[in-house]
Formats: sequence, C-alpha cells, structure tokens
Amino acid sequence: MTAVESRPAGSIAPAPGGETQSGPPFMARVKAFVALTKPRIIELLLTTTIPVMFLAAQGVPDLLLVLWTCVGGYLSAGGANALNMYIDRDIDALMARTAQRPLVTGLVSPREGLVFGLTLAVGSTLWFGLLVNWLSAALSLGALLFYVVVYTMLLKRRTAQNIVWGGIAGCMPVLIGWSSVTNEVSWAAVVLFLVIFFWTPPHYWPLSMKVKDDYARVGVPMLPVVASNRVVARQIVWYSWVMVAVSLALYPLGYVGWFYTAVALAAGGWWLWEAHALQSRAKAGATGTKLKEMRLFHWSITYVTILFAAVAIDPFLR
Repeated sequence: MTAVESRPAGSIAPAPGGETQSGPPFMARVKAFVALTKPRIIELLLTTTIPVMFLAAQGVPDLLLVLWTCVGGYLSAGGANALNMYIDRDIDALMARTAQRPLVTGLVSPREGLVFGLTLAVGSTLWFGLLVNWLSAALSLGALLFYVVVYTMLLKRRTAQNIVWGGIAGCMPVLIGWSSVTNEVSWAAVVLFLVIFFWTPPHYWPLSMKVKDDYARVGVPMLPVVASNRVVARQIVWYSWVMVAVSLALYPLGYVGWFYTAVALAAGGWWLWEAHALQSRAKAGATGTKLKEMRLFHWSITYVTILFAAVAIDPFLR
C-alpha cells in the first residue's frame, strides 16, 4: 500500500517563473470539509433516527429535541466519516470511486482532516450530553469509535466479514433516536437495530460486486473480492430473509399496528423478489451489466426509507 502525501490545501506554492499562487478558493475549501462528513450517508442515517423518535413518543416528539438530535447525529457521523477518510486516504487514492475525496486531491491536508474529525467527535458528544441526554451521548460516541477503530482500523482490510460487523455502527442511530426521547433503550429499538444490522450486508454487497476490482486493487477483502457472485448472492438472500423476518417482529411485540405491518410485508416481499432475482442471474453466470446488481442496491435505499416512514406514521393510525 502506498501512502498518499498531499500538499496542505491553501498553501502557497511556487508558480512558473518564481511567482506564487494562492490555494483553493474559500468556498472550495468549505465544500471539501463538508464532503469529509459524507452528507449522503448521514442523510440515510437520519432517515432511521427521526422515525424512531416518533415511535418512541407514540406521536409527535418535541421538535426542538428532534433538531438537537439530528444536529448531534450529523456532527457525530461526520466526525466518524472524516476520521475514516483520514485513515483510508492511502487506498482512497488508488480507487476510482474515491479518488476525488478531499484528502486525496489535497483540498484538505491530512492534519486538517484529523483535527476536523476529532473536533466533531468531541463536539458531538458534548452536544448530545448537554442538549439531549448522556445516554444518547454515550451511544453516539460508541458508534463513532466502533466505526473508526473496529471497522476502519481492525476489520476493513483484514476480513470479508468487515461490513457485517462494521455495520453495527450504522445501526446505532436507531438506539440514539429512541434514547433521545425516552432516555432508555427498549425492545422496539433493539428490533429496529437488528433490522439495520441484517439490512447492511445485502445493501452494501451489491455495490461491492460492481466495484470489486477497486477493492481487489487495494487489497480490501470485501466478500465479492474473495467469493464468487453465486456465493455472494446466496448470502444476500440469507440475510434478506432474516431482515424481513426481524422487521415483522415489532407487531407481535405490540409496538406497531396494521399499517407498519402491511408496509413491512409489501416492501419486504419486493426486496426478496429482487434478492432472489439477483441470485438467479448469478447462478446463470451473468456478469457485467447483465448481473444488474445495482438494482438491489438502489432498492435497498428505497426499502429502508419506506419501512422507517411506516415506523413514523404507524402511531397515528393505531
């Protein structure tokens, strides 16, 4: 692996003829720091946090509390993502999908990225503790440390199970959303935590199938790198069935009514259709565009959005 050395963004570099030129403009720097937080990923995390707050409140939660929780969640996840980019900047430079990240292009220096990530980590913990509650603060800090230390530093480059166990960090917003309202964690939150846990591998593995050459090039053993498409598709189907079964457990436990259950059945049924279709194509030896693995990836985002929208709506229909 080759480490990436980037000239600190904004520094003065000699131009031809001995003249100097300024670094990137201010707004480019601002956008680069925002990019370090991976806003699109955080958007998905908040998609699971807010509906759980409605379920925990059995109606409309304190909207100011929702705002504080969302801001704290963004800061915490943003800090984790920035530290992830700091650690992975060497392999990011060698992967087509990540070659334009700020620490690779030099818009942000490694030191700036590290300080930025640590500042967000500390700031988000204090934000949660002072404005929400300390249980939520502990859960957010635990999620951050798990993503940075356990997933990025220990699992990602060592095992094909990286995204399975590393995905625990992405499940934590469910617990944080619930605890922010109730200052405790209930079985409903645990069930939804498990839904995201079993959702994460079949959500991410289709994308990994598409970009497996990138991961292979940098020695990251994502499952599609070390196993055939048939094996990956089979595991996707297994995880999908467990995910759908877990999503239905909220009803017998008494936390939701007919509306959520109907949505979970319909959305889960469509998911299983797509998962089995991917497995059929993999068994038939389809490769490249014929495998159509991104169909399931895109549907997985729609699925979790629909499911958690039902979580938020269901209390009003019971």
